[in-house]
Order: sequence, then C-alpha cells, then structure tokens
Amino acid sequence: MPMRKIGDVVKGQKILTTDEDMTVLEASRRMTDLRVGSIMIVEDGRLHGIFTERDALVRVIASGRDPCRTKLSEVMTRDPQTISPDKPLGHAMHLMYDGGFRHVPVVDGNGRPMGMISARDALGPEMVAFEEELEQRELITELL
Repeated sequence: MPMRKIGDVVKGQKILTTDEDMTVLEASRRMTDLRVGSIMIVEDGRLHGIFTERDALVRVIASGRDPCRTKLSEVMTRDPQTISPDKPLGHAMHLMYDGGFRHVPVVDGNGRPMGMISARDALGPEMVAFEEELEQRELITELL
C-alpha cells in the first residue's frame, strides 16, 4: 500500500479553480490547457464543488446539454469527499475505490483547496515500476 503523504504528492501542483458561474465549455478548455481531468469550484476561498471530465461526458454531452450555455453550478458535484494533506496516499486510493470516482480534492483544515489527487497520481511511481517490469518481460520473451 502506498505510504507517501498526500501533501508530498500535491506539492508544487498547479491548482485549477473557478466559480460556479463558468460554463462547461470554458472549464473544459481550461482543464485541457493544463492537462488535468478536473476543476475545483470555490466559493469564498473554500471548496464548494468539483467538475470532472466524466461529468462533462455523462452530465453534459450524454444528457444533450449545450456546453456553451450550461453553467458548472448545474452539473458539478457539490460538497465532494475531500482528503487532508497529512493522510497517506493509500487512504485516497481507498476513497476513490469505495466512492467510484477518480479525483479527490486535497483541502486544508479550513476547506481551502491545496491540490487534487487523481487515480493517475496515485499510480505514479507504482505505474513506472509496472511499465519497467513489462519492458523487462518483453526483453526476456524476445531473448527466448
């Protein structure tokens, strides 16, 4: 089980936030520009909601909504589960698995966003090790 602290994983991370009046189209463009899968919606500096690429697909496109006119307030997940930076990464992985989601906002004790843990972040070093193992297996197979 990964024991890295959440705070170490999000250290130096660019935080993408907005208010709930932004359109889905604009939020999706900002997410694309920063190559992230979610945006945090804040109100008075505190986390209020989250909008993810899955929300864009399910709640907007598949529902026939117009992303140019649909506000995040209409399709975001309000008051999402969060995690504090002092928790181990394994805790975030459990939250994502149990909750069926791929993003967990990291907030301080006052509910202010500090970063975002995604399934991809959680697998960072572990995924690199896995890919190296696959490459080694391919080399062995070629030699045999």
